[in-house]
Amino acid sequence: MHASALPVQSHRRRATLIVGAMLAFAAATLLFAGMTGSIRVPLADVPEALRQLATGRPDSLSASLIDLRASRALVAFATGGALALAGLMMQALLRNPLADPYILGVSTGASVGALLAMLLMASALTIDAAALAGAVGVALLLYVLARRDMRSGQAAEGGAAMLLLTGVIVSALCGSLVTLMLSIAPEGRLRSMVFWLIGDLSGAPLRLAPWLVLAGALLFAMKHARAMNVVALHAEAAVTLGVRVGALRKGLFFVSALLTASAVTSAGAIGFVGLIVPHACRFAFGPDHRVLIPATILSGGAFLVLCDTLARTIVAPQQLPVGAITAMIGAPVFLYQLHRLRK
Repeated sequence: MHASALPVQSHRRRATLIVGAMLAFAAATLLFAGMTGSIRVPLADVPEALRQLATGRPDSLSASLIDLRASRALVAFATGGALALAGLMMQALLRNPLADPYILGVSTGASVGALLAMLLMASALTIDAAALAGAVGVALLLYVLARRDMRSGQAAEGGAAMLLLTGVIVSALCGSLVTLMLSIAPEGRLRSMVFWLIGDLSGAPLRLAPWLVLAGALLFAMKHARAMNVVALHAEAAVTLGVRVGALRKGLFFVSALLTASAVTSAGAIGFVGLIVPHACRFAFGPDHRVLIPATILSGGAFLVLCDTLARTIVAPQQLPVGAITAMIGAPVFLYQLHRLRK
């Protein structure tokens, strides 16, 4: 065998092992979420319950409980995977390890739309549509304001800094609108508005659209994984190495904004997933985006599934907003990651 083929085979074997292990872990978290709740499903009942679900006839209590919890767990997995991948793309776009899906204000734009719809006593479908419209509107506004820097393949640091500054300003504007609406909201609607802002999966329906968005984003990311590696390691020389930096940056911006809009529309503003999961995967698996991308999606989905399981079981039958759980776990984990980074 040629010597140059050995590193390639070794890399593929390592990538297969990592992705396979993360797939098994993600499946285990979904099964754990289906079994865990105020009424626990015994492990011995799981095979028969899964058989009943596969035949479309959930006759037993265990099958009904797993069926009920599985839809919420799948929503959590799609949301967590989207936030984690959006965070990874934002960090590649801005070349900033502190970037996360909410840093450019897309989520606060969704918050403005959703809270306005809640304030006007709109239906759940209208609230989702308003949140999506707010997120897409902010993303388009950011592109219009920073389009010159987005198109340019040169001066990557300056363009990223301008986009980041623009996003922070737009986010501050949307945040002030959110504060204004909360201050004038009636008491009867204030609780649901606050829960939406923190992030809550209790009423999130299982839909196909978030999975389609996540699948499309995965295909885009894997297609450009090598280019993301080059930009991360050789930003100033990426153009001379054959990378279309301007097109890559625009693609990363729009796909990460779409992922954020999809996640926020499904479950509200859930923090820390897009910040700590890419960091943790980078520490564990290295900087190669060809491995990082699938590992980050699987890790983010599994992490949010576990957090949501905690949120609905810690003080059962009362349910906590999952965003509070991710913040309580994410803050100390991120501080630990910063400590390791300094060392």
